[in-house]
Amino acid sequence: MSEQKLQVYNTLTRKKEDFEPLNPPFVGMYVCGPTVYGDAHLGHAKSYVSFDLVLRYLRYLGYKVRYVQNITDVGHLVGDGEEGEDKLGKQARLEQVDPMEIAEKYTYTYFRDMDALNVLRPDIAPRATGHIPEQIAMVQKLIEKGHAYNVDGNVYFDVHSDEDYGKLSGRKTDEAESGTRVETASDKKNPADFALWKKAEDDHLMKWDSPWGVGYPGWHIECSAMSTKYLGESFDIHGGGLENQFPHHECEIAQSECAHDSQFVKYWMHNNMVTLEGQKMGKSLGNAINLHQFFTGEHKLLTRAWDSQVIRFFLLQSHYRSTTDFSEDALEASETGLKNLHSMISTIEKVENASGESFDIEGFKSSFEKVMNDDFNSAKAIAVVFEKLKELRKLINDQKTPSNIEEVKSVIKTLVDDVLGIWPQENAGGNEELTKGLVELLIEIRKEARENKNFALSDKVRDDLKELGVQLMDGKEGTSFEID
Repeated sequence: MSEQKLQVYNTLTRKKEDFEPLNPPFVGMYVCGPTVYGDAHLGHAKSYVSFDLVLRYLRYLGYKVRYVQNITDVGHLVGDGEEGEDKLGKQARLEQVDPMEIAEKYTYTYFRDMDALNVLRPDIAPRATGHIPEQIAMVQKLIEKGHAYNVDGNVYFDVHSDEDYGKLSGRKTDEAESGTRVETASDKKNPADFALWKKAEDDHLMKWDSPWGVGYPGWHIECSAMSTKYLGESFDIHGGGLENQFPHHECEIAQSECAHDSQFVKYWMHNNMVTLEGQKMGKSLGNAINLHQFFTGEHKLLTRAWDSQVIRFFLLQSHYRSTTDFSEDALEASETGLKNLHSMISTIEKVENASGESFDIEGFKSSFEKVMNDDFNSAKAIAVVFEKLKELRKLINDQKTPSNIEEVKSVIKTLVDDVLGIWPQENAGGNEELTKGLVELLIEIRKEARENKNFALSDKVRDDLKELGVQLMDGKEGTSFEID
């Protein structure tokens, strides 16, 4: 463990606090995962790269972290409100498939893109649909304790029953009510009451039997039920995007603490958003670029494909609580910076033990830990790494290679690879560009074959590429491809 105290900004108390887990060295950490109705975009990447850094650094400090990140595959309604169609249900209608096919498809692409960003997999990734009994049990407990009520199959949490409601966001009940939309369900006692369980209409695609009739869970109850199942009724860290602070996380706190009569989470952490020309990037705003489009360059706002490691480095260059404004100029600057970093690492990796003065390894680690202990300041941590690597490169160029260079290499590997996750990849970029170029060449050959009615050759190109893991997709705009 570092001698310096790790400080974490706690959204709940609105200040930085010394990190003291409930049961050291164990740490329970829950981060709201994706609603799997579409591909992950840069905003998702900001959140999950941010909490990946938190996870990696806690483990670097010696903590034994259980990281839980859910998959929301039911109950998250269009518009994030109390009324409307389920996001997965809506997408299922659009694609004319079953909602579970949508969940499978976009869970796969989510993890594919997170893997590309070198985001570590969570220890547990529970699905909301796999934990319906736990959610029903929690709703039942809230009804029994007088915190919830059933109206004709709809079960609502009574916000007036919880005097602490609003403590995370700072919104009091009357403020929440004044901000409630006109179409608030008329069967609620109070406009700010939120749904724990919703009655399903006959045409609703996703529904289950419950003590209150056929229905489906509310969005908020899912995270409370799954986090407490795997981390206990009280745990250390709950993370997510700033946009989830209200109502999602506020409601989680209310229902969890009223159900269990104990503090739900000790440290609340929220990452800020990614913006495009000052406006939030998001699917609902129509300005989101999904991650796969970044990796292939197939988007009108992009002029080229971008290496996934450049995206990660770009995101780490701003603090997780700061807004990250996207532009291709910023990506180009990150690409240059990452190449410089990797070039210095390559120079250092090639040298052998020498007779120069010993390099101050403890000073290096201490400088890195000092800035990381200040609420995971990745931007300053990267600056420390650059500063120390430049010193080392100068020593090597001046024929003064430190005598402890092998130990120095080990520390660099730990900080850059294990903590920051931006270690040089073998043949990074080159083979990817070559592969893309060869596939595009074969697509052109196939197009000419079809124009010449040489369908045997056309089919052979398509089938052989499929065997190699390259899926061709013909459309009005031409042929696109996806590499598994």
